[in-house]
Amino acid sequence: MKYFCLIIILFCVRSIELHAQTIREQYATFHKGTHQKYADFRKRANWEYVDFMRRAWNYYQVLPKVPKPKDEPPSPFIIYSEKGENKQSISFPINEEMIPLERIMPQPKPIVPIKEIESPIETYFTYSFFGTECKVRLGNEHRFALKDCDTNTLADAWLRLSGEEYNNVVRDCLELRIRLHLCDWAYLLMLHDLSSAFLGKETNESVLLSAYLYSQSGYKMRLAEVGGHLYFLFGSRHIIYDMNYWEMENEKYYPLDCEETSLNICQASFPNEQPLSLVIQDEQLFTVEATSLRTLQSKAFPALKVEVSSNKNLLNFMSTYPSSMLGEDFGTRWTFYANTPLSKQTKSELYPVLQNIVKGKSQKDAANILLNFVQTAFVYEYDDKVWGADRAFFADETLYYPYCDCEDRSILFTRLVRDLLQLKTALIYYPGHLATAICFTENVKGDYVPLDGVRYVICDPTYINAPVGVAMPSMDSSQAKIILLN
Repeated sequence: MKYFCLIIILFCVRSIELHAQTIREQYATFHKGTHQKYADFRKRANWEYVDFMRRAWNYYQVLPKVPKPKDEPPSPFIIYSEKGENKQSISFPINEEMIPLERIMPQPKPIVPIKEIESPIETYFTYSFFGTECKVRLGNEHRFALKDCDTNTLADAWLRLSGEEYNNVVRDCLELRIRLHLCDWAYLLMLHDLSSAFLGKETNESVLLSAYLYSQSGYKMRLAEVGGHLYFLFGSRHIIYDMNYWEMENEKYYPLDCEETSLNICQASFPNEQPLSLVIQDEQLFTVEATSLRTLQSKAFPALKVEVSSNKNLLNFMSTYPSSMLGEDFGTRWTFYANTPLSKQTKSELYPVLQNIVKGKSQKDAANILLNFVQTAFVYEYDDKVWGADRAFFADETLYYPYCDCEDRSILFTRLVRDLLQLKTALIYYPGHLATAICFTENVKGDYVPLDGVRYVICDPTYINAPVGVAMPSMDSSQAKIILLN
């Protein structure tokens, strides 16, 4: 009987093993077939692109740059005097035209997963991107030369690039985008730097390689040519100030390196291509090269004294960032800066000190400490005098550069309040001035803006020594807009 049971058990085990093997084989076949379908679909898309590329070129004239809005002359900073101030809370009738929160879009991705190509020997090309070592699988066999910018020459080169031998470099670039938390702008610059380092700066070959990598990553771009020089234009979700652009099919396309006024542009498009977004959701994880320490101290709360440094590589990247707006509303330009997180490098030095100072305080008292810190620890100066033109700062930049104005202080203050007090904030734009408002969850009196049934209490980082709830005098609230922040 025992022997019979053993036979039955062995038979069942063998049956399960055979069934499992069948499932594995079926999965392997399915997996292989799926990858093949992906590869075939992508190959077909590139063939169709190449076919269109051979014939779909037309001349377009450049459109005038959208100038950065000419604002009212900025208000000078004012020192608050408690004497004679109205102690009653005032509701300010803000312009009904409110700037809503930005809808966060996922980053573009390839039309299908790109197959890894196995190689017994991997050759890497190493280059530096904002002080950060990057490497991708490129070797001498991947170099190519263009004899001219004829459409057939470019199409043949694209056909070669779309072969499997360049799969791994596309995968490596996308992996770098993930690992370094690169936003779309940083990714565009990274591909430009990679191609320039590998095939020569501003060569037609480097332009074509960066355009190929960009399009295979899911981004919208157009190739262009004039006078034997190749360019590529990137589609943007946002209107960029002070940059030439071309418009096709109601889409704006911008160049990285081009001052031409007329271009022969290829209208070939790639399936599911998406325009670039200038939103920065995460800190760009460049190698940290710390700047020298800067001492910052609040005048009303002298115990709040801190030494902070910044990441030089991150600051260099931020200096390349183009100012832009959503739709046609120039007030949105500040949301890109205000919604960008503060770097871990700076947080590690600044936040422990600030957290210790505000610990156990009411929301109003904590906000007053942070407000006075921003009001008095920094030197105010006009952008025109320092930079020759208006320039908004990311929070990291305000903590580094020696001078800042109302918009820089407001951006930094809202960043501190959101991170340290976990309260909703908004920017308030008056003609010629930018201030802030906080949505307290405790009862806080003072001048405020009513919004959707709740009070956003005004806090002005440029009204020196003014406490929470005191608006700068002579500001025309009827012309002001409220700008919600994430």
